[in-house]
Amino acid sequence: MYVARLALHDFRSYPEVEISLGRGPTAFIGANGQGKTNLVEAVDYLSRLDSHRVSSDTPLVRATADGPAERAVVRADVVRGERTALLELEITPGRSNRARVNRAPLPRVRDLVGILRSVTFSPEDLALVKGDPSDRRRFLDGLVVLRAPRLAGVKADYERVVRQRNTLLKSARNNRQVDLSTLEIWDDKLVGLGGELVSARIALLQDLAPHLGEAYLTVAAHADAGRRDVRAEYRSSTDIGGAVAPHDVTEALRAGLADRRKDERDRGVSLVGPHRDDVDLSIGVLPAKGYASHGESWSLALALRLASFTVLRDDDEDDPVLILDDVFAELDEGRRDQLAQLVAPAEQVLVTAAVADDVPKSLLGTRFQVDGGSVTPDE
Repeated sequence: MYVARLALHDFRSYPEVEISLGRGPTAFIGANGQGKTNLVEAVDYLSRLDSHRVSSDTPLVRATADGPAERAVVRADVVRGERTALLELEITPGRSNRARVNRAPLPRVRDLVGILRSVTFSPEDLALVKGDPSDRRRFLDGLVVLRAPRLAGVKADYERVVRQRNTLLKSARNNRQVDLSTLEIWDDKLVGLGGELVSARIALLQDLAPHLGEAYLTVAAHADAGRRDVRAEYRSSTDIGGAVAPHDVTEALRAGLADRRKDERDRGVSLVGPHRDDVDLSIGVLPAKGYASHGESWSLALALRLASFTVLRDDDEDDPVLILDDVFAELDEGRRDQLAQLVAPAEQVLVTAAVADDVPKSLLGTRFQVDGGSVTPDE
């Protein structure tokens, strides 16, 4: 799988830009703030309907002297095997986005997810190890949705249920006369949707496990040779035992809600469910967060992305697009070379860097110079 053409209209810093791409590595070189990350962000957003940089759509639409543009448009020709599909996405903050495939409108914009699949490495990935639980939940959910796009709807429905349930609990906390008879309806929805989401997350971690340790060893190379046992284990907000199947997880969540009923009413918030869960990352016998060095944390974050790439490729024997957004400046020479060796064989690798010297030669490939919104081939 690869992107053969990318066209942007009022996306981030670009009024208009169109570039042709091919298989293998492509490097976008330019000083900070010139727009190179905006290009690869557009590819990643078209894949997942989520940005690795921001949590809302508003910053994606170009700001002009008269205020933000009305909408942003991202178009890409995506080649998979012998077939090419034109993907189009209109991003309109405050209104519903719209998507088309081969000019035909999709009934729901989330139906676009997974047609183009990408895995992105970026400086923000350090948060996977050092950041909050929400960073790790976002990583898991982004990947489970790419593997099974229908889970985008499950996730959206679950988040809506949690908001509605929290509103009811908050009202009950502030006013003990509030009728909580409808809480059981929200409970049923929460545990049903939550069970499916948690089950998918656990299955994902099980599939990642064998690739994670191997990727960590390869990226870390000699630097961390004494600490080889890397693990990623799911930590639920309630006791789910060894449950993996959606029905079993659902019943465990139901029992957890019953146990925390008083606490939830006292605090006015939902305390059980996938929105409260985390992933415990460890290197050796110690948790990575708080104990891993900066280099070890980077190696683990990169290993999580590399394992993700392998799992997605194994799902249907097709390489996702690999995006390396300004990561080489963050790595020492040894980790740069190890990462380059691992990703160079991918069908398409998109790289951004401030200077070409930061990019290993095996990944320079086709080069574009990015300067003030202008993207020109580097002959």
